[in-house]
Amino acid sequence: MIDLKTLTIKKAHDHLSKKDFTASDLAHAYVKEIQNKNPDINAYLETYADIDAQAKLADQKFEAGTAGILTGIPLAIKDNILIKGRIVSSASKMLQHYTGTYDATVISKLKEHAPVFLGRANMDEFAMGGSTENSAFGVTKNPWDTSRVSGGSSGGSAAAVAADMALAALGSDTGGSIRQPASFCGLVGFKPSYGAVSRHGLMAMASSLDQVGPIAKTAEDAELIFNAIRGKDRMDSTTLEIINNTTEAKKHFRIGVPFSFMDKGVDADVMKNFTDSLEALKKLGHEIVDIELPNIDHALAVYYILMPAEVSSNLARFDGVKYGLHKDGKDLLEEYLLSRKEGFGDEVRRRIILGTYVLSTGYYDAYYNKANIVRALLVRDFETAFENVDFVATPTSPIPAFKIGEKSADPLAMYLADIFTVSANITSLPAISVPSGFANREGKLLPLGIQFTAPFKHDDTLFTIGKLFEQSRVY
Repeated sequence: MIDLKTLTIKKAHDHLSKKDFTASDLAHAYVKEIQNKNPDINAYLETYADIDAQAKLADQKFEAGTAGILTGIPLAIKDNILIKGRIVSSASKMLQHYTGTYDATVISKLKEHAPVFLGRANMDEFAMGGSTENSAFGVTKNPWDTSRVSGGSSGGSAAAVAADMALAALGSDTGGSIRQPASFCGLVGFKPSYGAVSRHGLMAMASSLDQVGPIAKTAEDAELIFNAIRGKDRMDSTTLEIINNTTEAKKHFRIGVPFSFMDKGVDADVMKNFTDSLEALKKLGHEIVDIELPNIDHALAVYYILMPAEVSSNLARFDGVKYGLHKDGKDLLEEYLLSRKEGFGDEVRRRIILGTYVLSTGYYDAYYNKANIVRALLVRDFETAFENVDFVATPTSPIPAFKIGEKSADPLAMYLADIFTVSANITSLPAISVPSGFANREGKLLPLGIQFTAPFKHDDTLFTIGKLFEQSRVY
C-alpha cells in the first residue's frame, strides 16, 4: 500500500529506486484516487489514455539505471500548457476540441525526465479568475472543504495535488494564479522571475506577466520541478539563464515586511497567523524589518489596467475563423459576434472590453501609459527595499478560501483577493507561497500561506527560505 498522503518527489524516487514499488504501481495508485475523488472535486478535465505506457517507459529507465529524480513522478498539467496530440482548451468553449500541435518548452524539458502526465487540470477560462469558478466546465472544489473554492486560476492543479490525485503539478501565474490556489489548498506555489521559464507553448493571457511554475507539497519538490523547466529557450526571446544565488552558508536573513500595507482588508485570522509566522522566523534567527513600499497601494489598480490591455490583444486571434469555436451568421461581423459571445464566458468578455477601453484613443495616455509609469515606480520601490533586506514577506492572500458563489456577483471583491500577489508579476520578481497554518471556519480547517518575494533572478534563495520556514513548524 503506497502512502500517497506523506509522499514527496524525493521519497517517491527513493522508493522507485529501491523497487519498493514501480512507476506503474504509483501511477495506478493516483488513477484510483482520481476515479474516487475527481467526480466531486472536478480537478481534472481529462485523464490521459496512455498513463500505463508512460509509466512503463519510466520503469524501463529505472531498470536501465538512467532514471532521474522526476522519472515516473505523476504530474497534473494545467489546461493552458500545450502537449502535442492532446486536447488543450484553456477551460473554454472557444477551444473545447483544440489539439496541441507541439509541446510547450516546459513539457519538452519534463519529457526528458520521463514523468507521468496524468491529465489536464481545470482552471479559470484562459486563466482569468481567482477561484476556478470561471471554467466553462464547472468549478473545482477545495479538497479541504468542498463547499469552498480551490483558488485560481490554477485551481485544478492545486486541488489535484491537495487531494492526492497528483504528486505535483504545473500551473501558470499572471497575478498570483499559482501562489493563491497553493495557499488555499495547503501547498507550496512558486512563481519564477519573469523569463526564468519559457512561455513557449503557454496560451498567452498577459504576456508581460505570465510565468509557468510548480505547485507541490514542499519547497524541495517545487525546486526540483523548477530546475527541470528553467533556462533559456530559443523559442522565447524573453528567457534568461539564472545563476544560482543560494548561499548555503547563510541561514539567517533580513526579512522586510510592509506593515503599513497590512491593514488592507486582511482577515483577522490571516493577520494573526502571519504575525505568528513572523515570530517563528525570529526564533529561527531571522531579522524582521519594517519597510516602506511607497507605491504598493497602487499595485492592484496597475495590474487591472495592464492585464486587461494585454488580454484584449492576445485574445483578438480567437475570432471563430482561423480556429476554435465557429458560429454561422448572416455576415462576417455576425459570425465574429456569435462565435465570441458563445465561445467566451462572462469574465473573459469583461476583461476584453476593459482592455479595449484602456487602449482606445483618448484613454491610452490616461490609463495605460500612467499604469506603466507606476509599474516602473513599483520596480524601483522593490529594488530600494532589497538594498536592505533579503526578502519581502506578506500573507499570500488576505482571506482564506471563500465559499463557492460567494464573490461571483462582485468581480471587484474577487479582484481584491490578489492584493498581495500581483506586485511580483508587475515587477517581474520571483515569489513563493509556503503553508503557514490554518483558519477554522464552520468546524473545518482552511489552509493559509505566507509569501516571500526575492530580488529579480534570486529564485533559488526562495527555496532556501521556504525550506527553513517549513522547519519552523508553526502549525
